[in-house]
Amino acid sequence: MDRQETTRATLLIMAVFVLQPFAIGGWLALIPVVKEALGLSKSELALALIGMPIALIPGLQIAGRAMTRIGPRRVLRAFFPIQALVVLLPLLAWSGPSLFGALVVLGAAVAFNEVAMNVYAGRLEKRGRVMIMNRCHGFWAAGIMGGSALVALMPGLTPMQVLAGLAVISGAGGVLVAVSLPRLGDEETGIAPPRRRLSELPRALIFVALFMFFVTLTEGTMADWAAVYLAERLGDPDASAGIAVTVFSAFMAGGRFLGDWLKRLMGGVALARLTTTSAILGLFVLIVPLPVWLALPGFALVGFGISAAYPLGVSAIAALDDHYESANIAIMATVALGGFLIGPPLIGFVSEAFTLSVGFATLLPGLILALWLTRWLRPESRG
Repeated sequence: MDRQETTRATLLIMAVFVLQPFAIGGWLALIPVVKEALGLSKSELALALIGMPIALIPGLQIAGRAMTRIGPRRVLRAFFPIQALVVLLPLLAWSGPSLFGALVVLGAAVAFNEVAMNVYAGRLEKRGRVMIMNRCHGFWAAGIMGGSALVALMPGLTPMQVLAGLAVISGAGGVLVAVSLPRLGDEETGIAPPRRRLSELPRALIFVALFMFFVTLTEGTMADWAAVYLAERLGDPDASAGIAVTVFSAFMAGGRFLGDWLKRLMGGVALARLTTTSAILGLFVLIVPLPVWLALPGFALVGFGISAAYPLGVSAIAALDDHYESANIAIMATVALGGFLIGPPLIGFVSEAFTLSVGFATLLPGLILALWLTRWLRPESRG
């Protein structure tokens, strides 16, 4: 790829990353409103919230194999409008089970976009010889932040009106950008490689995926429960509590925008250790009974703390193998997104019995283990 085409592809895939989660950020900010409207307890909400990650896990595997046959650009063109439609389903729910079903449908649509944009970005890093993964995921966090911020800043509109507006921007904008993405090399599609046994998987794939699992466990918890936590601390279930998601996402985005520069400066392992330590400190701020105004700095520390894990992991896994590139990314994403599956019910049931602060405390052992697993991000450890 020449420099001009690489630059164009970089800008367009970054636009994909910001548009894909835009409406999802709006949904996350509206979780306290839906919880209140449906009269759900924390445990009932927790069970409903696992609908999305439950669909993501098999969806990612299907998407990984489809990617080889269809190519990431075609998948993005097809699934951006599908996601834009189904993101509205949670607001049409009338009970906990119906909310669960709506999120299952949403998770299935998200899975295809998730694999497609990460495969494209991973290929662009290798073929264009650029370092963009952190910034791509920074734009993803910016999309979450922008969607959640608009919900918090537009109280005059109904939840459906706000979310529908975000969905139109995401769906229409995403299709326009996906159509413009340039091809990466002569061939984007081919025959799916044969399935591998667990013993045939690279050790680095397993350990990097575990590292990401423990960090995404925290990310998923913050995404689903940050607004609920702040609403409880403030004693107000209004959508303004969604500012917790906005702050968390803003610092996650900031960490990712700085991530490529920090990675060049200090290396991937040191960056992963710095950010994971920040997440641990942020959790302490939220767990310890401090004044409520310190909750937002706590969410900021956690947001920065989880910022580097996913892009560092995707880059490490994409560099392992060209033949199994899509399959490796799908496996990694499946394990990592298992954190989103386990996080909502874990925090919901623990906080139902105790408090959300105690629920957040259950994340600490995993983050400490993640700190140890960062060594597998070294290139020489990827055998």
